Amino acid sequence: SCLVCSSSSSKNSNNGGDANGLLKEEEEEKFNDIWLLFKEAQQNILYLNKLRLVAVEELNKANREKQLLLDKIQQLEAVNKLGNEQSLWRELLLRIDSMVLTGLIDSAEASGMRKAVMGNKFSVALVFFDIRQKTDAELLAQLRHFSDGSRKNGFHIIQICTEMEPLVSVGSLSSYVTGLSKALQKKGHIVEVILPKYACLDLTEMQGLREIEAELYSYFNGQLHGNRIWTGIVHGIGVTLIQPLYYSSFFDRERVYGYSDDFERFTYFSRASLDYIAKSGKQPDVLHIHNWETAIVGPLFWDIFVKQGLGGTRVLLTCHGFDSQCLEQPDKLALCGLDPARLHRPDRLQDHTMTHLVNILKGGLVYSNKVVMVQSIYSKERIINSFSHGLEPTLAIHKDKLLISPCGFDNSIWDPSKDKFLPKNYSADDLKGKSICKVALQQQLGLSKNSSTV
Repeated sequence: SCLVCSSSSSKNSNNGGDANGLLKEEEEEKFNDIWLLFKEAQQNILYLNKLRLVAVEELNKANREKQLLLDKIQQLEAVNKLGNEQSLWRELLLRIDSMVLTGLIDSAEASGMRKAVMGNKFSVALVFFDIRQKTDAELLAQLRHFSDGSRKNGFHIIQICTEMEPLVSVGSLSSYVTGLSKALQKKGHIVEVILPKYACLDLTEMQGLREIEAELYSYFNGQLHGNRIWTGIVHGIGVTLIQPLYYSSFFDRERVYGYSDDFERFTYFSRASLDYIAKSGKQPDVLHIHNWETAIVGPLFWDIFVKQGLGGTRVLLTCHGFDSQCLEQPDKLALCGLDPARLHRPDRLQDHTMTHLVNILKGGLVYSNKVVMVQSIYSKERIINSFSHGLEPTLAIHKDKLLISPCGFDNSIWDPSKDKFLPKNYSADDLKGKSICKVALQQQLGLSKNSSTV
């Protein structure tokens, strides 16, 4: 009996020990599980905190980008608003021209309206914001209520030319006309451009293109001939296009230059431009003409048009070189209404070498108030003596009115401060990099450092 009890007691004791061991193991497992859960929770919390920090940073970044975008939008809206305002008052000037040509108003009233618009151009947008929805008659009623008390600021300049970027571009003249017009307008001057309506014109960037509902008649070859007049805005510049009707083939061609009748073509255009200016009642301060193609404007202006309300206008001729001059028979001057006998003289249009012919570019030099030679290398004396192509006697006589203009560039097309292909960038404010670029170019061309060619 005692043995049985002892044995039973021993078993119970062992069972109790096993139970305690199991209990301890279970507690340890629970503790380990809890610890693992705690560590996982800590890791999750750390991960969530990391995600929160990333999210906050992303949110801050998005807010910064949003603010930058809003600032950019405001800048673009300001630029767009300014551009729209500038286009609006220039388009308004073209509509006034239309009213004169259609007989709604006379030249005197048109002149007063132009002064009103040019003197109040920044308030024009508030008054004439719906200009394109109005007919000329409706617009006229509104214009007559518009104050004309302010004076005109700056000069009124009309460029009569054969190229303008981006409408038609053959050489450097096109970018020169556009760049100069934009620069002058930034300084507060009013600039208009008159061009032939070539068949090859690229009109994709012209805004508000419209045909004036009246034919302009211009003189040529003993008769008056009708022309269609088109107006529009290019880069904020008012542009007028002249389209001949009877002589429609003059500009309905693939090329701009290089035809046997180029003299007739551009003489017709030059005369039609002056007829348009006179009939529309414009009184520009400056007529800006270019190369031989519109040089005939000089003699035409002083012999015929100066007494047609243009007494305050002066003529400026720009030449991109004297190598192209256009020599013609004197009798051809009569095509546009000029007197050959009056102009075929040594001090006027007679060519110095081929004295039986007239020199059209020479006529522009003689009859212009100022002559600008676009040249970036040579001095005035060097040009007259070495690069005048037979015009040396004329240039020597008119030396005082000859100006040399350096070749410029439009930094919206090319900017040396941003060009990644230059060895060193530079700008008007910091020219240090320019000398480095010069040395690099000299080395590339094999020139000495002291060379003045570059």
